[in-house]
Amino acid sequence: MNSIEDQRAFYARFVVASAGSKDERLIAAFAAVPREQYVGKGPWSLLAGGGFIATPTDDPRLLYQDVVVSLAPDRHINNGQPTLHARCLAACAPTDGTVVVQIGAGTGYYTAILASLVGPTGKVIAYEIEADLAARSRENLQHLANVTIEHASATNGALPDADVIYVSAGATHPPRTWLEALKVGGRLIFPLTASKNFGVMLLVTRQGEDRYAARIICPAAFIPCVGARDTANSDLLNASFQSWPIMAAKSLRRGTAPDASACCIGDGWWLSNADPV
Repeated sequence: MNSIEDQRAFYARFVVASAGSKDERLIAAFAAVPREQYVGKGPWSLLAGGGFIATPTDDPRLLYQDVVVSLAPDRHINNGQPTLHARCLAACAPTDGTVVVQIGAGTGYYTAILASLVGPTGKVIAYEIEADLAARSRENLQHLANVTIEHASATNGALPDADVIYVSAGATHPPRTWLEALKVGGRLIFPLTASKNFGVMLLVTRQGEDRYAARIICPAAFIPCVGARDTANSDLLNASFQSWPIMAAKSLRRGTAPDASACCIGDGWWLSNADPV
């Protein structure tokens, strides 16, 4: 039987390749982080179809598949799909020495992968609003000097200046504080989701003071981000998701009237299929 290290190494290459990437740094980060140290004791509940099934044993090899693992079933909180996160991490591309703000740390598995990507000279500041999960992630990540866990909302005030903002809960719009925390050249990736929690992963890159490129990475479904949702934007998104013109997005605009290039119109913001201006 393969060792757990061999299994993890294969899993790392599999999920990164499945996400359409050949990034050796990303492969190394997935290979370096033991998933079993972040998802609680087994046996585990894995998402299959519309429900969850229990693993037959607590063999950690069972975790090294492209599976969602239940963390808090009463709140529908999970450790998310590895290929989805690999795709998102490849898109926002954290590098050595950079500052990442993570919104929705859960129990810290993807926080640890982010910490590996930014290296010892970088920093990950991770927010988790659920008290028990924040405590678990703080305990799980105490060995990483480049990680700080904040048990707080990431929507109630200003965020630290960031090279990357990595969000793991669905918002109906890009909050102003997230956009303004981005350094020029910084990337925000978050689930833009409507009332049924289904939507897309949106990558926003700040190119200037109020100039933002935008790109849809893939469809996605996430639990709601507390404080980053409202009914008006949700209804507008539902309309955009009917025919999916949003997939042509190239830029994010704020505070201007939508023009003929609009492919998704929100409340005070819109996505354009034209380049940033």
